[in-house]
Amino acid sequence: MAALENPGYLVSTEWLHDHLNDEGLRILDVTAMLTSDLTNLAKEKCYDQGHIPGSVLFDVGSGQGKLSRKDAALPWTWPTPDEFETTMAEFGISNHHRVVIVARTPREGIDSGTMWCTRTWWTLHHFGVECAILEGGLEKWEREARPLTTEPAGGFPTTRFSVNPAWQRGCASKQDVLKAIEARDTCLVDALPATSFDGTTGGYGPRKGHITGAINRPFRDLIDGETAAFKTPEELSDTLQDLLDVPRVMTYCGGAIAATVNAFALRLLGHPAVSVYDGSLMEWASDDSLPMTDPSQES
Repeated sequence: MAALENPGYLVSTEWLHDHLNDEGLRILDVTAMLTSDLTNLAKEKCYDQGHIPGSVLFDVGSGQGKLSRKDAALPWTWPTPDEFETTMAEFGISNHHRVVIVARTPREGIDSGTMWCTRTWWTLHHFGVECAILEGGLEKWEREARPLTTEPAGGFPTTRFSVNPAWQRGCASKQDVLKAIEARDTCLVDALPATSFDGTTGGYGPRKGHITGAINRPFRDLIDGETAAFKTPEELSDTLQDLLDVPRVMTYCGGAIAATVNAFALRLLGHPAVSVYDGSLMEWASDDSLPMTDPSQES
């Protein structure tokens, strides 16, 4: 029987219910409901309609969201250490707090709560926050008739946070990907649907298909529900088995959001060296000098 090497990266609804009043706990609701211009409507459409008591809306989904670098050309680019420390102070998170990340999926197939949870976890974890994801998300919480409130949370005392000096280990650059294409010890993984990988549907820039040398592991193959309902350890292991013995894995997608689902699942299973290409296809597909393969154009 397969088992998770890092089960503490997930928490159950029962655990969270029992610890709602812990002083050292912060609950971040990262629900995203994006417009075409990357404005997040989750506060009005979701959070204000009912949320877990004590949880605060933590807008990661907006193009210039809480975990995005403010001067970056692309949306969702990792923040600088100074920006990250400022955000943690704003939300009352110190190095001694534990964070639980929660979300819902407002529109199935569009606003996957899983990928916003894993994107948040991936960034917080590598910057040095002790954090976990609520398994099953707000949908499971509601099915179990656990408490919701419309009262906004917040007002936490301002704190200080010191980032992990090795924060960049989870974040890969364009140059890292170019090296990975040639490296025998690194596997490049495309987390998008097979139709994107093979170029039969539109891409994230002027070119379709995938980064040359990548393999395809669609992130939705790893979940049973849209919000952090991961498949069993056995199923995850079966889907990712060929990656577990690769010394290094690098994942990507369109904007480095869905790719964190694969990366998180690999860390659940204990893979020690996984990174996410921050620019992903939004950067790669726009640069004709970078190698890309479009199987739909091959005869």
